[in-house]
Amino acid sequence: MAGTNLFLSKSDLAYAELRGRILSGDLPAGSRLAQYELAESLGMSITPLREAIRRLSSEGLVDVETHRDVRVSSMNSDEARQLFEVRLSLDPTAAELAAVRRTDEDIAAMRAAVGRLLPVTRQWGEEALTAHRTFHQALYRASHNDVLIGLLDDLWDKSDRYRRLGLELPPGDEPRTRDLQEHHRLVALIVDGQAAQAAQLMCDHITNSLTATAISALEDRESHRLD
Repeated sequence: MAGTNLFLSKSDLAYAELRGRILSGDLPAGSRLAQYELAESLGMSITPLREAIRRLSSEGLVDVETHRDVRVSSMNSDEARQLFEVRLSLDPTAAELAAVRRTDEDIAAMRAAVGRLLPVTRQWGEEALTAHRTFHQALYRASHNDVLIGLLDDLWDKSDRYRRLGLELPPGDEPRTRDLQEHHRLVALIVDGQAAQAAQLMCDHITNSLTATAISALEDRESHRLD
């Protein structure tokens, strides 16, 4: 928690910490939250922790049965597909707006971010995922639409568990050079102001993402459970 904003309440701190652990996979889907142990590790009483849990429950990240029985929400193909469908709608819009509204500062940020990208594969893991997110955030900010940026940041957070699942699957070992090439092409199209082409490329990019791979895997697993 080093470097955390000192003006945040204890409930805010607990929320940010738990949310980060859930989305990163440190607290796996289905795992039980040992609340008193967590409160002690965070240096706070149980009350602000429970307030944080209520917020996480409202976001669908934890399931609360009783005060003592709280678990990280399971991952399922329905949620993954819903997140995917909304991103498939909003990400191309962000790319299209960025091609129209980008500033010199935006262009510099996107070029710097794309230069730090690594293949999003099991080999590169968290480092690649972090660089990937930084690139997409730079692109979102170039849209200069705060509502859209907020929605996409939240969608990115909630999709992270599914990206990590994608890395664990056989395609997680593939070099995914196509992804890297598409990122560079996206920047070139946005810099050139080719809005429609940037939107279409972003649509193709999302369609072939790790989240799409995770959806298929989850659907297969769920269908096998029903057999």
